[in-house]
This record gives sequence, C-alpha cells and structure tokens, in this order.
Amino acid sequence: MKKSSQAYLKESFLCKYQITVWPIGADTALEHSLRRRALSQGLTPPVVTAFRKLVYRYYHEHQRDLPWRNGTNPYQVLVSEVMLQQTQVDRVLPMYLIFSERFPTPQALAEAPLPELLAAWQGLGYNRRALNLQRAARMIVEQWNGTIPDDPLLLQQLPGIGPYTAGAISAFAFNRPQIFLETNIRAVLLHFFFADQEGITDKQLLTIADQLLDRTNPRDWYNALMDYGSDLKRRFPNPSRRSRHHTVQSRFEGSDRQIRGAVLRLLLGSHGMTVRAMQKQLDVEAERLARILEGMVKDGFIQKTGKMYAVK
Repeated sequence: MKKSSQAYLKESFLCKYQITVWPIGADTALEHSLRRRALSQGLTPPVVTAFRKLVYRYYHEHQRDLPWRNGTNPYQVLVSEVMLQQTQVDRVLPMYLIFSERFPTPQALAEAPLPELLAAWQGLGYNRRALNLQRAARMIVEQWNGTIPDDPLLLQQLPGIGPYTAGAISAFAFNRPQIFLETNIRAVLLHFFFADQEGITDKQLLTIADQLLDRTNPRDWYNALMDYGSDLKRRFPNPSRRSRHHTVQSRFEGSDRQIRGAVLRLLLGSHGMTVRAMQKQLDVEAERLARILEGMVKDGFIQKTGKMYAVK
C-alpha cells in the first residue's frame, strides 16, 4: 500500500540513520574477502556474482524507504532525480512530498505560476533546477503529449538533464539497463576495485559498472548499489575523494548563491522591492547586489520594472 506524505513525515525520516550500523572504519569479513579476491583475481564471473550477492544482501536487510521508489511513475522519478542533483536525500524527502502533491503531473508543473513554483522549491537551493524542471515539463507536454520518453538520448534534450540523470530516469522509471555513475556508486566501485589507487577516472569506473550491472533488474540493482554506497560513505572516509573527478562543494555561507536565495525569499514575500530596500534587509554591498540581481533577471527568476524588482 502506498504511504501518504503525512505518514512519511510522521516517521521523522532520516535516511542516513535508518540504516542498520555495519562496522565503522573496517570491512566485514565478507567485504574484506571480496576486496582481496577482486585484487588478486580481477573482475571474474565468481567475483561479480559474489559482489552482487553482497550488495543485494545489504539492500534486502536495510533498504531505504523512499516515496519515489513506490511504483514506477516516470514523472515522479524525474522530479526526484532533479531534486537529488547536488542535494542529499534527507533534505530532499520533505520537499519532494510537498512538491509532488502540489504539481502531480507534467501538465500541472508546466502551467504553474513562477512564484508558486519557486515557493515550493524553497529550501532545496540551486533554484535554477526548478526553472529547468518546469521547462522540461513544458517540453514533455508540448512534444510528447505529457508522456516522458524512456530513451536517454531523448531525455537529454530536456533542460537540466545530463547523461547521469537521463540514465537514472531510464533505469528507475523504465527498468532499462543503462550504465551511469553517481556519488554513492562511485564510492562503492572505488572501495572494492581500486583500493589505495588515486586519480581514478570515470571511464575506468564505467567499465567496471558495465560488467557488474544486473541487466535483468537494473532498477533494483541501482537502488541497492546506492543504498549500500550511502552506508559505505558513512563507515569510511569518502572513497570518492580518490576519483579524478571528485569536487568539493563551494562554501555556501556568504556566497552569491546564498544571497540569491535570500533575494528570492524577500521577493516572494512582497509585491516587489527596490535595490535599496533589499540592501537594507540583506546587508550586502550595493555593487555586488546589483550584479546578482542582473544575473537573476537574465536567468528568468525575476523581472525589473522601473526601480522595482519582483518575481516574474
């Protein structure tokens, strides 16, 4: 039975604490044995089989209960994957429930007024994702009659949808055996198959991911791999740091991104404000605020009429 949003929220859901604790800072005996076999034997069929058994064992015992995993509604998967870009699951969960109830279909999202859309997105950050998601919904309605395609190449035509997100939507919504990486998957592959190596490229990891993929049920496989990777990162210093493509998120406090979010909150709570009024509220240099406002106008978040700025 599908849970209501109230049921999820009443559980005070915190994904990272829902997982039963495995040893911190050390492999289990099974993990240790598997890592040694992978190092000495390579990715042989027995190693692949043992690895899948390990990941599925963890998943069957400790899988996360996430609302976008209930069923295979492609629109819900699209919304969740865009929200999960650069944002942790625990932070996404309550916002996803609110957003998906307010905009339950591509049509509803496509027709939403911008202030309503941005208000529903508040708390997630990276607000450009909200604009791209609405633009994607409009394309889906206009070009595909509200039906989200299962082809990753078509999905990548949508604003804000790159190769990873397209592959994830295709796998989770349509159970297609796509090859892709994200931070938890990357952590698992580095931990088991590139022990003590540095500067590993995504090309190397994708080769391993291709050989490990359970092509009979990629949806469950990726859910299992991501849940296992989430716990692995809790137990060990993030293995992803050894990836050549690992990046550290820039500081949020005092950043332009923080000021943009504060501007949006001010404007959503008013009928428009002048630069001077915003400057008093935000305590930011006039030149910097003017530059940020110019960028927000250009990006389509706000509009300027005379001396007044307002959400479009």
